[in-house]
Amino acid sequence: AQSILGHAKSSPEVRISMFAARLFIYLFSMGQMMFAHTRNIVRDCRRGALVQIWRCKIPEYLCQWQGFASLLLAVFLMVMLCMEPVLHCMQDNEGRLFTGKCAGSEDVRYPYSVVSAAAMLMYFLLLSDLSVFSTRVSAFVLICTRVVSEVALFLFGLTFFVLAFACAVSALEQDNPDFSDIPNSALQLYKITLGMFSGSNFDIMMDYPALMVAIFAYVVTTVIFMLNLLIAQLNCSYQSTYQDMLGFARLNRGKIVTETMPSVAKWRWQKFVRSLRLDERVEFGEGDIGLSGGIQVWEPASANITTVDMIRRFGGSTSPAAQWPEEENAGDDEEDRFDRMEKLIEKAMKRMSSGSGSGRKGGGGSSTGQGSTSGLEESGGGSVHDSE
Repeated sequence: AQSILGHAKSSPEVRISMFAARLFIYLFSMGQMMFAHTRNIVRDCRRGALVQIWRCKIPEYLCQWQGFASLLLAVFLMVMLCMEPVLHCMQDNEGRLFTGKCAGSEDVRYPYSVVSAAAMLMYFLLLSDLSVFSTRVSAFVLICTRVVSEVALFLFGLTFFVLAFACAVSALEQDNPDFSDIPNSALQLYKITLGMFSGSNFDIMMDYPALMVAIFAYVVTTVIFMLNLLIAQLNCSYQSTYQDMLGFARLNRGKIVTETMPSVAKWRWQKFVRSLRLDERVEFGEGDIGLSGGIQVWEPASANITTVDMIRRFGGSTSPAAQWPEEENAGDDEEDRFDRMEKLIEKAMKRMSSGSGSGRKGGGGSSTGQGSTSGLEESGGGSVHDSE
């Protein structure tokens, strides 16, 4: 409501809509969060699940970022309720219903907007937890969380160089207003790194050679060296994490499922199990009934081409006490010999085709083709002799 309707033209419809949206957030969002946090705090205190941080003990569920962010959001909503401009204007609304702009709300409107912006960020941060529904999106979120440490190291190094050069520039004998003291110098150096420093200010620095040399050294150190080092670190970290990101995403989804299972009602779980129909036998193919306890998944016929049936079937009784039937042609590897010979011929044909292709580019291709052909004849002859 604050983001969408806060900048709209004031009218009775807009004010009523904004008040209704805020009332919905205070009652259902903040109320549900307060109830959930009270329940979790009481549960952890009864179980003794407390974690000591420095000299304070906090409930265990706050160690997870979702619980901590949810608690911060609940606190922000409570502060917003205490500073609600509509409540401060109830006695001085000048005949305008649900207005938030009056003399009594002058001191709280700006703090209210700051807390509202923080609450909006918390809402979207908690919304990122829905990425578990997609494995790829969840893997991307995991990668972002793992490379945050590299960005934090870069910011630490950048702050160190900014402080060093700000102190050095402030010690110079110069009267440039942008670098008059350490805070202003640090602010301008941050602007230079982020590309927010205007070109006209660089022209002014031409009158201060020592200052220009110091700024040039800062640009080489941070913009050229530090930023490229950050890119290299992110690249290496991404490559090392990319190999296992899908596995981490599946583990994260499994963790959420196991944590959610105790809160699922028994009748709902049994209904879900019945909907899977695991007691029905699954078809291997059309009319080919297989085993039970599985879930059938359809796929295109060209996805996994199979020329040999991997399921071997035997006629007769299926009793476990019956003797296992003997395979036909047991001990005869005639078929395996022909398979090996076929693969050998395919390999030789590939060599011949690659040799002829290189022969068109250079003169040594014909000898390669002949060598492959002779190798084929020798290998083929040996295979035929073995089969005989």
